[in-house]
Amino acid sequence: MGKVTGFKEFSRELPAKVAPNERISNYKEFTSLYSEDKLNNQAARCMNCGIPFCHSGCPLGNIIPEFNEAVYKENWEEAYRILSSTNNFPEFTGRICPAPCESACVLGINRPPVAIEEIEKHIIEVAFAKGLVHAKVPVLRSGKTVAVIGSGPAGLAAAAQLNKVGHQVTVFERDDHAGGLLRYGIPDFKLEKWVVERRVSLMQEEGVIFKYNTEVGKNITADELVKSFDAVVLAGGSTIPRNLPIPGRELKGVYYAMEFLKQQNKRVSGIEFEQEDIWAADKDVIVIGGGDTGSDCVGTSNRHGARSITQFELMPQPPQARTESMPWPTYPMLLKTSTSHEEGCQRFWGINTKEFLGDDAGNLRALKVVDVQWETDIFGRPVKFAEVEGSERELPCQLVFLAMGFLHPQKEGMLQQLDVEIDARGNVKAAEGSYQTSVNKVFAAGDMRRGQSLVVWAISEGREAARRVDLFLNGESALESKDAESMYAY
Repeated sequence: MGKVTGFKEFSRELPAKVAPNERISNYKEFTSLYSEDKLNNQAARCMNCGIPFCHSGCPLGNIIPEFNEAVYKENWEEAYRILSSTNNFPEFTGRICPAPCESACVLGINRPPVAIEEIEKHIIEVAFAKGLVHAKVPVLRSGKTVAVIGSGPAGLAAAAQLNKVGHQVTVFERDDHAGGLLRYGIPDFKLEKWVVERRVSLMQEEGVIFKYNTEVGKNITADELVKSFDAVVLAGGSTIPRNLPIPGRELKGVYYAMEFLKQQNKRVSGIEFEQEDIWAADKDVIVIGGGDTGSDCVGTSNRHGARSITQFELMPQPPQARTESMPWPTYPMLLKTSTSHEEGCQRFWGINTKEFLGDDAGNLRALKVVDVQWETDIFGRPVKFAEVEGSERELPCQLVFLAMGFLHPQKEGMLQQLDVEIDARGNVKAAEGSYQTSVNKVFAAGDMRRGQSLVVWAISEGREAARRVDLFLNGESALESKDAESMYAY
């Protein structure tokens, strides 16, 4: 334990941020780092609980009290060693994770929880600055080859783990850069792309091969891939967005959120694209969907100089504190105000979109919407809704982004060629215990297997799938399993 009375002496404090009116002038990250004293104080707040629920709250099983103690003692090599033993990419999760570990923090029962996510980010950035992070090339190669399809967080984690134990890993990516949604979904103001490129370069130094602009099922057949490698890991993500098939969907000005975000990420990186520019400048923008992707559209639209931005959600407004249906230490679905919301946005809940309305030229001019009233169960959870009579109205807009989540992976191409079994939700069917699909030597991980989820879950899935692939290839594995991890695992 870093300091026995630390949780009594210090309150939770987050690093300073650039003011909203200043940060919307660029696409740079705007959260500063702690000073040494403040970082020390925040690490001191960890109580080193007898039962550290933060472990179970974290999908990766991060060994949190131990790395907090190492930070408090300024033992950076130890802190980095502990953190990297369970998390391949803390520079990603330290920036964009919703921190379910903090929701499970024991201190959070009656006080603000430990700032675990920020401490995690500081550990990895200090480690890079001090030269503690460097390429670790396997001493021996196994002679086995593995293909990883998709270079998002699940694919990168699987590739890193399998390479660590000596297998020759080739990552196939249909885009022109690695990272998946890290690269082309999450805006630079939340995750600058040099952070992703730094990690990919490190993996290349370690021997992982990346092949870009290569879509399995199109540039190369799935059968050819399976025959060429000893094992294959499908980590292509959940890429088919949820549509809103109502009248007027074809109008110019209605786009999926990812069309907008991917284009802007390419624009910031100076990468050319063929699609017509999607610009929010001087337009009334409406974002349909209340999650993180919708919030990213809000932040990007603010930086474009939109005239107005409105975000609404079909579901009712979430509560601001835990209810009986979300007891500690579960991850609560609470009202969240993101940094993008702070920059300027009107938010509404309980609104259903009835129709996209256009002008004579086929351009979007407004939405027809109606308020809805939700019926809840005995726990206060919404179960069904009814329209509020007399609330139908038009909302002027020239740009709408559909940010209502993702349904399942793309079936056309690779999955059809593999003839892999699909589950009831449309995802690749692979048991959590084995990650093995219905096709011999083909495994699946991440959103492609479990459905749309968090980056931290994708990393966990990639690590677990890698261990199962290693067992398949060797009959045993030196890779750690989250279920077996303990304070001695590192």
